[in-house]
Amino acid sequence: LQLVESGGGLVQPGGSLRLSCAASGFALDYYTIGWFRQAPGKEREGVSCISSIGGRTLYADSVKGRFTISRDNAKSTVYLQMNSLQPEDTETYYCAARRSYSCGNMEYWGQGTQVTVSS
Repeated sequence: LQLVESGGGLVQPGGSLRLSCAASGFALDYYTIGWFRQAPGKEREGVSCISSIGGRTLYADSVKGRFTISRDNAKSTVYLQMNSLQPEDTETYYCAARRSYSCGNMEYWGQGTQVTVSS
């Protein structure tokens, strides 16, 4: 089972990025997927989560209204659309999976993709 993030990079404040989390080795349909982020010296923060059944979504208050999580089970990919990015969004972003109907402690993790917001 493998998760691979992509789509990170350098963007100016106010800009947008779309992160992708590609899953392989398992059927994405049965897994709830979460996005997390962490900067050096900071605790890991849950950013967003999308459930396996019904596609229910959760967002951290810090990103609500700016970020949108979605999934395409046919492509085994989960996306995180990030708009109105600010310097404080600069962190390494990780996707994670758990075989469950709801968000919670994750079982599998990707290697992360760096997002840098700077002028």
